[in-house]
Amino acid sequence: MDSALLLLLLWALTATASPQSSGSCVRLQGGEKRTRTCSRNCKSDAECGSKRQCLCDGQCGLSCVAPGRTCPWPLPLSETSEIRLLSPTPSFSALLEVRCKPGFTLPDGLDVTVRRCQGDRQWSGDEPICTVSEPPENTPAQTCPLPEEVINTFSIHGEATVGTSIRYSCLSGAEIVGSRENFCQENQTWLHPHPVCKKLFCQPPKEVKEGYVVAIQKAEYEVGFDIHYLCKKNYLLDGPQKITCLSNGSWSASPPHCRARCVIPAERSRVVIGGVKRWPFDVTDAMVPHGENVTFYCKHPKKQCSFTAAQTCFDGKLQTPQCYLEPTWLQYKLFPHRLVSEIESCAPGDVE
Repeated sequence: MDSALLLLLLWALTATASPQSSGSCVRLQGGEKRTRTCSRNCKSDAECGSKRQCLCDGQCGLSCVAPGRTCPWPLPLSETSEIRLLSPTPSFSALLEVRCKPGFTLPDGLDVTVRRCQGDRQWSGDEPICTVSEPPENTPAQTCPLPEEVINTFSIHGEATVGTSIRYSCLSGAEIVGSRENFCQENQTWLHPHPVCKKLFCQPPKEVKEGYVVAIQKAEYEVGFDIHYLCKKNYLLDGPQKITCLSNGSWSASPPHCRARCVIPAERSRVVIGGVKRWPFDVTDAMVPHGENVTFYCKHPKKQCSFTAAQTCFDGKLQTPQCYLEPTWLQYKLFPHRLVSEIESCAPGDVE
């Protein structure tokens, strides 16, 4: 389209010159389809008389033309196109541009054409008619852009296509600051600025009994801030060692607990701890940590054999199973080989 316009402009500059200075008349191809009446052909100004000149008149070639003639201007307004005069006046060889409005095109598929003022006082070419442009098949719908930071911050409800609305909700659950709804305009821009999510903070977590919070003391904590926990000596951490402030103003987990050790409730009978059969007094402080399983030996009620029953230490509490009976001091001292923990184990079928 730009090259055609340049060619017409160059033609307009040479059309008013005499054939002696401009050489041969260039007849443009296309753009002048309408049938017209041509003036008398010529080869020089001398053939045209005093009021006319031998000028290039488009498809008519070199013709005797009155250069002061003008074409109709202004032209009637159109609902589908805009008309702009490209020359200072609408006189012979002047150019005008007809440009279709958005959504309309000319029959040749273009949206702009150029017309020239001819020697017959008419604009060249057929009257341009802009019609509604048909979108190509499978053309994606026009949309308004959504920046990456908006997509990462909000849950978007609706399609961001021209002529439709969307609604925002913060992924973090925070309160929205700004318009909750936005409209995608024809020029593919949003009617309102994108909103923001109100920044949330986490409140100080609860203290842990028999434990320490490893963090700077603050009235509130920023998103992403980590808090670490430690337990006092002889206590075991039960739960997360670290919690993080989330974007919704809550902590990633509840604070942990510091659990106490348990005294082994047996003195004169061996028990199984960590898969090893041991005397309680051989264990440090005769205690096991929270969560440890301790296996006790019980005597079969009718046979001279033993079977096992396990119990778990929970925060300082470890009970013996109902079947367990603590040996007496005499049994332990006088008949150690007869202790329940030392006699033969029952066969699998003997224990119900």
